[in-house]
Amino acid sequence: MNLQLKNIQAFLIDIDGTVFTGNKPIEGAIDTLLHLQKLGMPLAFLSNRGNISRKEAQQKLKRAGLEVKQEEIILSSYVAADFLKSYYPSQTAWVFGEQGLADELEEAGIQLSTEPEKADWLVVSLHERLTYRDMNNAFRAVKHGARILATNSDRSFPREDGEAIDVAGMLGAIEATTNRRADVIVGKPSHYMAQKALQQLGITPERCAIVGDSLGSDIAMGRMFGLKTILVLTGGTSAKEVEGLDNAPDYIFPSITYLKDGGKL
Repeated sequence: MNLQLKNIQAFLIDIDGTVFTGNKPIEGAIDTLLHLQKLGMPLAFLSNRGNISRKEAQQKLKRAGLEVKQEEIILSSYVAADFLKSYYPSQTAWVFGEQGLADELEEAGIQLSTEPEKADWLVVSLHERLTYRDMNNAFRAVKHGARILATNSDRSFPREDGEAIDVAGMLGAIEATTNRRADVIVGKPSHYMAQKALQQLGITPERCAIVGDSLGSDIAMGRMFGLKTILVLTGGTSAKEVEGLDNAPDYIFPSITYLKDGGKL
């Protein structure tokens, strides 16, 4: 590592927009991560993706050529399941999302409600195959008393075909129609996500850096909890957007590949 990054002993790595665009690895990203693994650098992969499970994310990384342990992957779906397991283990959930989220909830021992009207919690995440029935069931869950847990509140995320609507779209529809706000949001930049990540790495914030493409989630979380912040320009943020920012990231790199050279530009 160069002089600027020599005190960093671990990295939190965002996935979408940092390692992948959609299902396509960003050029040089996998080689960079393999290099860091070879150096023995502790890594944790931290993503607001709440519609997939850690197993699915692990398989995606493996297909790209990167071997990662499941416990090194911290998704908002997993953090949502952990939150309910820790604080409301006997309560039921209705999933407004996809199978990966349901898998994480069931693995944590959270009972899924058989009817939306009987659920204690509505768990909202990205839903790329959304139907009217899905939305109406979520609406009914909340109208019958379910509290709202959102995996994150990001407005958009980068896909191979361009910027795409994220959880804020699903959450906004439910909030607008029920006149209820989300009770809990567990994804970045929340302390739920930060705490899980630092626990996994077994490291203090000042020895850790977060690498990501989002000012509102990755960089905001890093600043809130005392991590070094590295913004990459391969996803949802352009160089123009960070010009003149009062709370600018500690480092701005064109891509994650600059970590391979110790952060040298």
